[in-house]
Amino acid sequence: MIFELTEDQLSIRDMVRDLARNEIAPNAVVWDREQRFPRELFSQLGELGLLGVLVPEEFGGAGLGYVEYVLILEEIGAADGGVGLGVAAHNSLCTNHLLLFGSDRLKSVYLPKLASGEWIGAWGLTEAEAGSDAGGTRTTAVWEGDQWVLDGSKNFITHATVGSAAVVMARTSKEGGHHGISAFLVPFDRPGVSPGKKEDKLGMRCSDTSSLVLEACRVPADHLLGNEGDGFIQAMKVLDGGRISIAALSLGIARGALDSTVEYAGVRHQFGKPLSSFQITRAKLADMATGVDASRLLTMRAAILKDRGETVTLESSMAKVYASETAVRVGEEAVQIHGGYGYTTDYPVERAWRDSKLCTIGEGTSEIQRMVIAREILKTV
Repeated sequence: MIFELTEDQLSIRDMVRDLARNEIAPNAVVWDREQRFPRELFSQLGELGLLGVLVPEEFGGAGLGYVEYVLILEEIGAADGGVGLGVAAHNSLCTNHLLLFGSDRLKSVYLPKLASGEWIGAWGLTEAEAGSDAGGTRTTAVWEGDQWVLDGSKNFITHATVGSAAVVMARTSKEGGHHGISAFLVPFDRPGVSPGKKEDKLGMRCSDTSSLVLEACRVPADHLLGNEGDGFIQAMKVLDGGRISIAALSLGIARGALDSTVEYAGVRHQFGKPLSSFQITRAKLADMATGVDASRLLTMRAAILKDRGETVTLESSMAKVYASETAVRVGEEAVQIHGGYGYTTDYPVERAWRDSKLCTIGEGTSEIQRMVIAREILKTV
């Protein structure tokens, strides 16, 4: 597939690249060390339209497509994977779920808040006994009077502590497995919803990750998104787009590590010569660059097809598994080429290596992606 960026797309990419280099990269070490969510930065991102990338202009969003979204996440991810993860979770999961399945009233009330950065969004699918197996959901939603009452807890929720609302999947029927799960918009100012344990993570440390606790949390009837019992189906559709975002984030992390390593290899000398002059270093850089470009091609293919309105279950899974595993490999080689310096916080490659691993786990592990890919290709056999 051949693609060429338009002038508008190039302008968006360059604007975000400048922002990432000037506002994000210089602060990334401190945010990582302090595990601090940069709320002031997210307000700025909202003002620039980067928290409502896919939201139509009528709801206060930028009205852009997945190609622009990939460009945005690559540039942010190259500067700081944790910030990129926050942007991805806010746009692809919470905001996009509401956009796809919320009522007109809910969209008109809440999408402008999310798109502007006034509100930060979260998405609650994972539980202690429901990770890759979302059918194990135990959080319940019971109809009482004229409201839904939610009880349970969600694990590994991005923005559970700093957010303003979450889309939460809960069981509304005693049917087991994937049946009987519904989706709800839960504003965090409702009584009975609170953050739980904040996770102390290996990487993506500026991205807020906590459990989310629901104790007799009441939400109005119209906060049910779409039809009762369709929550699992909705979540899978949301994840098709979300996996493009994680592929783009992985691409950004890998490209950032590659850029740093190319620069380092040119100035670091051993045996009287720059590292970049050694054949083994050149071979490593060649493999790293090839992986980054292949990741970009797979991710852009999925984005273009998504913008055309086509089903991208296969393409998004391929992009996600390849780009995320490439980010881990590129990060590891970047540390190796940096040698002892790569094992310190003086250089950004150690953070890129730590950040990259989450991309092989979040929004469907690599193992799940391979199951999805195999299932899709075997349909035609």
